Amino acid sequence: MHIVIMGCGRVGSALAQTLEQQGHTVAVVDQDPTAFRRLGASFGGRRVTGVGFDQDTLREAGIEEAGAFAAVSSGDNSNIIAARVAREMFGVENVAARIYDPKRAEVYQRLGIPTVATVRWTADQMLRRLLPSGAEPLWRDPSGGVQLAEVHTSAAWIGHKVSTLQEETGVRVAFLTRLGEAMLPTSQTVLQEGDLVHVMMRTDEIDKVEAVFAEGPEEAHA
Repeated sequence: MHIVIMGCGRVGSALAQTLEQQGHTVAVVDQDPTAFRRLGASFGGRRVTGVGFDQDTLREAGIEEAGAFAAVSSGDNSNIIAARVAREMFGVENVAARIYDPKRAEVYQRLGIPTVATVRWTADQMLRRLLPSGAEPLWRDPSGGVQLAEVHTSAAWIGHKVSTLQEETGVRVAFLTRLGEAMLPTSQTVLQEGDLVHVMMRTDEIDKVEAVFAEGPEEAHA
């Protein structure tokens, strides 16, 4: 696949190098030609100097044959404009924009433009480790009706099967993080101390789910 990246900062350059190593062709757009130094001498993709939402610049970067576009410059407005141009003017199917303002990110997500709110995500993850309680949304569908969340799990659930947790809460356990490694559980997987539980659930049921996760299985209260 050919992929165009707007922004050659630390994120853009790392993304470009990783994608090229995976066998994709990559073009990086940045207004500052010195930014391309981050790509290193071994980078074989295109380096295009210009404004990332300018149509001629994007054409030079190969946007017309691109299968994906990433807007990861330091400006929220530039990123979202570029993402819209890539999708609406050039019909690129896979588009994502980095947004620093979490409120804007949610708005654009609902408009169908996938966003990554970096500051909010980092702050949320730090808070999650400092104050582990309740549910921390990680992703919402554009309608806001379904979400992926990491839910704090009471020690009372240790030793119980994932199937029991799902039956009592109505959620679907998407994955666990165990000893720093992500794993896809089966219904027979038993929860262990230190597991981080990530679930898919309806947004309007979050209070109920939090309560059951915090209290433990029904048999513990019988």
